[in-house]
Amino acid sequence: MATRREELTRQAARLFAEKGYHGTSMGDLAEAMGVQKGSLYAHTGSKQDLLYQAMRDGADAFHAALDAVPDDLPPAEKIRLALRAHLRVVADQLDVATVFVREWRYLEGERRDEIVAERRRYEERFRALFREGRELGELRTDLDDATAALLALSAANWAYTWLRPAADTDELADRFHSLLVDGMRGYATR
Repeated sequence: MATRREELTRQAARLFAEKGYHGTSMGDLAEAMGVQKGSLYAHTGSKQDLLYQAMRDGADAFHAALDAVPDDLPPAEKIRLALRAHLRVVADQLDVATVFVREWRYLEGERRDEIVAERRRYEERFRALFREGRELGELRTDLDDATAALLALSAANWAYTWLRPAADTDELADRFHSLLVDGMRGYATR
């Protein structure tokens, strides 16, 4: 049953990414699964459960990617690798990443609170990379860490709208890094 549930979650993420949460019906999900609508409820309690699971999968994927960035590197290198990791998740799990970035607002209650907290925690982890770079003098001393993190994540998050299949996301992340971080280095003082 777990395999069927995983397939349902995958199909839900695909449809939510294509049609939006509100544009996807349980009938659409049943059709994608090749089953009767009533059969879906053997695998899920509701469409909201499927949205939550897609969000949970997205949060887990983005955090795991960031966890893989080594702590013992200079801050600018960690930022470069964090951008690579983020874009790789978008490319490798495009449907889940799309839902995570775009559909979170349709979650309800405690689940929404949980996912909003995960999104904030992820953003704070990025902000900490910029803060570290500023504090160690690798980035400009007047850098606004929050704005820098929002700029980097905004650029990387929107990749779901224009990323081409089989694109070299490492090269793209390196270009993002060059544009963002090189511009932030200019005024650093030691």
